[in-house]
Amino acid sequence: MSLFIPDFDETVVVRAADAELTGVGGPVTNQLLVDSPATGGALSSMRVTLGKGANGARPHHHGKSAEMFYVLDGTAQLLSGDQVVTAERGDVVVVPPGTQHAFAAAPGEIADMLVIITPGVERFEYFRHLERIRYGKVPPESLLEVQELYDSYFGTSAVWDAARG
Repeated sequence: MSLFIPDFDETVVVRAADAELTGVGGPVTNQLLVDSPATGGALSSMRVTLGKGANGARPHHHGKSAEMFYVLDGTAQLLSGDQVVTAERGDVVVVPPGTQHAFAAAPGEIADMLVIITPGVERFEYFRHLERIRYGKVPPESLLEVQELYDSYFGTSAVWDAARG
């Protein structure tokens, strides 16, 4: 195992008013906080707000990064491997690299989460890509073409499907 040392030397400050939003008006809003290049690859971070019972990300894994979910408000359901975890305000769930995971607001609940991926991978363009899919500018299948670029590999999970109904 090697030690990763991020390469940046200035404090990163992102004001809430300056953070880019994607998904506004839909069931999932992403507030893009800090992307990997700003932190020398240390991390990427976003805030994800899910409407009542809304699905966030379908099952996927990251080959190189761990992903941390901190529930700011509400109740979330998270898949980690073959386990579905219900997490409430103040709870933290960390998914190791290579582990299939997904997230959603629990049925009938909202969920507001801080998400941190480390080491970071450029994520902002990924969420912009999702926005283009939402508006019909590119087909959903186009995500398959950029899985390696964004270290997000999609899969399936019978456990998740059963939990989400």
